[in-house]
Amino acid sequence: MSDLNDPRVFFAAERTLMAWNRTALTLMAFGFMIERFGLFLHMLRQVHGHVGRDMSFWIGIAFIALAQSMTAFSIVQFRRVLRTLKPIEIPDRYCTWLGIAMNMSVVGLGLALLVYLFTEL
Repeated sequence: MSDLNDPRVFFAAERTLMAWNRTALTLMAFGFMIERFGLFLHMLRQVHGHVGRDMSFWIGIAFIALAQSMTAFSIVQFRRVLRTLKPIEIPDRYCTWLGIAMNMSVVGLGLALLVYLFTEL
């Protein structure tokens, strides 16, 4: 990727990975908010009976699923960049897997959120 032999290249890639992580967390929160807002509107209407899955549910699920796929793809991209770096571009004894582990935990927790939303009603 580069012939700079500079660790700043690695740190830039790691910052990009964490930026994708923050974006995914924001999308997940927005999706959850949309899904819950539909439930809130249903309560305001005071319609008795079964609360079904309306359009806000599916839009919220789509945002959460988008965040999961984006996070997974950012892991793949980061690993591709890591393979192109020379050992001199990565600081000695620096933990390169920590950003990947953080993103994988976001994917796992997002999947748990999806399972919760589908089984809650």
